[in-house]
Amino acid sequence: MAFVVTKLGFAALACSSLLAVYRSGGDPGTAAFVAGADGAIALLFHFLRRLERGERGRNTKATVWLLTTLLTAMFASKVAPLMMPPVVASVVWLMAAGTVGAGFWAMFLSP
Repeated sequence: MAFVVTKLGFAALACSSLLAVYRSGGDPGTAAFVAGADGAIALLFHFLRRLERGERGRNTKATVWLLTTLLTAMFASKVAPLMMPPVVASVVWLMAAGTVGAGFWAMFLSP
């Protein structure tokens, strides 16, 4: 059953991504962002699956943390410059940095 749900999730992600690229109006930056985010998400799921199977080497954990950091930075870079006061954009970046730091602590420093 979990396999079916995973396949449905990836199908929904693919449809959403295609729609985002279509609605971008041919902007290559937006298409590259969508493709990069999709690739990072696919890699993240691959390495999370390895962790589930017990492959808990430092390289696997580091890769998961780096991919989540990449995704956090990518989405913060899209949200922060929206029409909002600079203070709110700073809060977005501070929250992203806090998420990255907490993820590092959870993956490498927590008992």
